[in-house]
Amino acid sequence: MVDATLPRGRLFLIGNLSIFTIGLGFAVRASIAADVQGDLFDPLDVTRSASMVGEVIGATFTGFALTLLFGSALVDHVGMKRMLFLAALGYLLGSMIVVGASVVEPSGSTYWLVLFGFLLTGLGWGAVEAASNPMVSALYPEEKTHRLNILHAWWPAGIVVGGLAGIGIAALNCPWQFNLALLVVPSVLLMWLVARARFPVTERVASGVGHRDMYMEVVRSPGFWLWFVCMMLTTTSELAPGQWVDLALSNVVGMQGIVLLVYVSALMFVMRHFAGPLAERFTPVGLLWWSSLFAAIGLFQLSMASSPVSAFIAATIWGIGVCYMYPTMLACVAERYPKGGAWLMGLMGFAGGLAVQFVLPRMGAVFDAAKLEAAGGAAAFSRLEGGALAEVLRYASSESFQSVAVVPLILLPVFGFIWFFERRRRAALAAGD
Repeated sequence: MVDATLPRGRLFLIGNLSIFTIGLGFAVRASIAADVQGDLFDPLDVTRSASMVGEVIGATFTGFALTLLFGSALVDHVGMKRMLFLAALGYLLGSMIVVGASVVEPSGSTYWLVLFGFLLTGLGWGAVEAASNPMVSALYPEEKTHRLNILHAWWPAGIVVGGLAGIGIAALNCPWQFNLALLVVPSVLLMWLVARARFPVTERVASGVGHRDMYMEVVRSPGFWLWFVCMMLTTTSELAPGQWVDLALSNVVGMQGIVLLVYVSALMFVMRHFAGPLAERFTPVGLLWWSSLFAAIGLFQLSMASSPVSAFIAATIWGIGVCYMYPTMLACVAERYPKGGAWLMGLMGFAGGLAVQFVLPRMGAVFDAAKLEAAGGAAAFSRLEGGALAEVLRYASSESFQSVAVVPLILLPVFGFIWFFERRRRAALAAGD
């Protein structure tokens, strides 16, 4: 039973702002990835610069995963208020560290400063997820799939704002560090709103389930680990290509890849508001099956795109596919394992962050290996310029996207089996009635 005295509307607004902030941070990282590579890492090691970008951005997902692993188990002790306050602080400090690393001459410490700065923003990201997801589940227990999708609609909204701002900053020839300054306003606003609000307890606490029962839910529910692995694959399908899109697709289709990310994010913002009716029509698992199919087709077409038109078509298909994955996966686990509380939802986020943390450096390594292969070695690559350089980078970009296109294909038989099995079970129960 939800506490009627809680200001649900205000708390939902705080949740939306927190998700908006992490979406904004995602867009900022995508916007500056090529600048970080060119200004900071190329002078250090041009043959590994793309891998280094993948590693430092991957550190964001490491921080995200670690906070969810431990923070989601401690959110009942720390409190949602403190968790969200720490999230905003992480974004502020992390952004300042990256800016500081960029205004001095590149050196051996530059890589580690940038990595640590991104790690802090990742810790903030994880703290947002650790608090906001169980908060919304507690506020709206009867419509989790719908409300969690609306909550996470503000993730692409943040990407749209951050992406458009990044395009404007580049068009005005402003320093790319201005992108990081965008995170100051929502972070400070989030701190102010959180300080003035009263937050609910999690569903687990409200229902009287103890900590031991929460941890034992994993032991009693081996099926959870199937969802854990699926979360690794669904998050990889969405977040890894999205974080890589500007650096890679700009080389392929002759336009800023961030434009595609903004377009897809705007599409996702609208579509996530219709998750409830679609989940009722197909069931949440059926929605995940269709999502995987579209994601696989879209990713493969992105790897083959050679013009702005083909890139927009591929991005549309991919965006439709990945749109509902993350929030619907959270809702499925929350509905099936309610005793697991915030911790199981946090473990799902941990799975996604852990997967992307490994995938992004892999995409960078594929990119670096492909560019050297196409050029004929490091020495030959360093001499390339003009059209020859563009052709080599186009080939490397295509290879890096193809490396993840197979991921959602793995999900099709898994979600298909669960969907079929649950439909059979519901039909049997209906016949028994």
